This record gives sequence, C-alpha cells and structure tokens, in this order.
Amino acid sequence: MDNDKKEIVSMDDLDKCILSLLGNDGRMSYRMISRELNVSVGTVHNRVEKLIESGLLKKFALVLNLEKLGYELTVVVGVELKSGLASDILSISSYKENILAAYDVTGEFDAMLICKFKNTNQLNQFIKELLKEDNILKTYTQTVLNVHKEEINSPIDIIKN
Repeated sequence: MDNDKKEIVSMDDLDKCILSLLGNDGRMSYRMISRELNVSVGTVHNRVEKLIESGLLKKFALVLNLEKLGYELTVVVGVELKSGLASDILSISSYKENILAAYDVTGEFDAMLICKFKNTNQLNQFIKELLKEDNILKTYTQTVLNVHKEEINSPIDIIKN
C-alpha cells in the first residue's frame, strides 16, 4: 500500500452488484453479469474498467484450496525486527512463498505474518531460518486451530514446492 494521498472511490448499487457477482465467480462473463443485472454488456464492461482504473478493483485472483496441496498448517508469526519493517522479511526469507500476508503492526512485535505449511517440520525450518537473520530479534508463533474466515489470495509460488 503506498503512502500517497488516498482517494476514496464511490460506488453505486450497480457497482456493488457487479463486484458481488465477480466476488462469487471471478470467471463470470460480462454477458452473464449483464443478464443477471438486466443491464447492457457495455455497461458492465465500462463499470468494471472504471473500478479497475480507480484502483478499487486491483486484480482478478486465483484462489487455491491449499489444503488440497497438503498445506494444512496455518500459523500467525509475530516478529521483532531491528529495522521494524515487515517488508524486510520478504527480501531475506528463503521461505517467503509460505508467507500469505505480512503486516507492519503496532504493539509488542514489528510485523505479523500469516503463513501456510505442510507440516511442523516445514514450520520449524522456517522459524530457524528467520532467526538466523541479523535483522530478526525474536519470533512468536501461534498455530491456527480452526479457520472461520479466510479470503487471502493464493500465493502462486507455493505450488512450486
């Protein structure tokens, strides 16, 4: 996320309906959306283009069921850094494909990571590699027991392992 002045984008009910349909099925054609909403295909196309140009609609994303690939372990990792920036972790970590999200945060830790692993051995290696880095002071790991909501885009790099 950039630090430039943030522009608030306004949406009407049609924009919301289009996004709702695309959110449920990103492969839905403009023709199908137009039929569902009783508007022209051109209207749908123009609205989607407007949402893309405004930056509200960032991308159409592939969402994988990572459990089907063996990634059954979800963890939240708090990291204390000398530099204090979560982006530094992404440049040093040899396991960065396991990181689904990295946030700069307030509180006891400088960064929070949401990660997926196939097993505890992979998690163990990840933590040990992180702690070898000069910029990492300490980590705190929590294992997720149950996922009630998860809508993080799938990292395509994870399927390379």
